[in-house]
Amino acid sequence: MTTATPITTPFGAQSTAAEVIDGIDLTGKRAVVTGGASGIGIETARALAGAGAEVTIAVRDTDAGARVAADIDGTVHVAPLELLDAASVHAFTSAWEGPLDILVNNAGVMAIQELTLTPEGYETQFATNHLGHFRLTLGLHEALAAAGNARIVSVSSLGHRNSPVIFDDLHYAFRSYDPWSAYGQSKTANVLFAVEATRRWADDGITANSLMPGGIMTNLQRHVPEAQIERMKQSATMRMKTPEQGAATSVVCAARPELEGVGGRYFEDCNEARVVTKREHSGVAAYAIDPDNARRLWDVSLELL
Repeated sequence: MTTATPITTPFGAQSTAAEVIDGIDLTGKRAVVTGGASGIGIETARALAGAGAEVTIAVRDTDAGARVAADIDGTVHVAPLELLDAASVHAFTSAWEGPLDILVNNAGVMAIQELTLTPEGYETQFATNHLGHFRLTLGLHEALAAAGNARIVSVSSLGHRNSPVIFDDLHYAFRSYDPWSAYGQSKTANVLFAVEATRRWADDGITANSLMPGGIMTNLQRHVPEAQIERMKQSATMRMKTPEQGAATSVVCAARPELEGVGGRYFEDCNEARVVTKREHSGVAAYAIDPDNARRLWDVSLELL
């Protein structure tokens, strides 16, 4: 259930995941972090495991996952997951047993420079960042419901303000491809997913929130040209964070008591963001939390799968 009051915490842009999780006991809780072998995924998994949760990092590269798991204090498992491969997602969800308290949909790709389609004909960023996680979460719904008060964390980006979901041309069959608008569309989808998942599943005790982690230099930028990366680093409007700081808002959504029973919200710098109706340096675009858009995306996503 949600209320009209914006959610605030004692934390901000410079807070770290360790500071956010300090004093929280997750003993007996089970968590999944996709993309948990790099970037903010590592620090998200580290914080949750450090608080006592049993964490599974779901990754494409299980060798990298094993190295990360060995470096984290706590109980950390590694499982293979390729979000673009329906069989891989099905294998992961079919193998899961028992309740799941926290699902952090963290993995993603950014700004693939040329239009790339999956074998099904779906634009790759949308297929990875949204559809893969959509399929995964649907497959884990029973486990999330069994937890009684499960949380889904959908890692979005300020890049969502580059584009709404263009329902009439999701996969660039007619419009010219742009890597940043495609990324933006997929990140808007991450926000809308949290809105609709909460509406549909709140009666199962499941809430979902989305977030902007901040500007962090990680493997996510592997498709971005070096010149663009330098401009991002030098931008006065892009406050660069460490991975530990970047993971903080994910951990707020996953574990902070201020969010108990709260869903369908978008967070940045560890607090709920304001809604904006034009491009600004912060905030969530109104189209990204629109309930009608959220319902439509859910139905379209079911059809695509």
